[in-house]
Amino acid sequence: MLSNSFIHLFTGSSIDVILIVATLEKININPVVKDEGESARLAGFGIPAPLLQRVFVHSDEYKKAVKIIGTIF
Repeated sequence: MLSNSFIHLFTGSSIDVILIVATLEKININPVVKDEGESARLAGFGIPAPLLQRVFVHSDEYKKAVKIIGTIF
């Protein structure tokens, strides 16, 4: 579980997440990507939601990240 200092920004396909992460990293925002499907696979469990990933950003960078996401989609 992520600490309270991170806020959920986006949930979607791995393709969209790659684009979002690359865009955010260009402006020095380092997002955290959580992939429960991959975690389950590595642990030997069934995959709850294949191909869905969640992106989190630090609470201080959330507003800036939301603006950037708005320009992408």
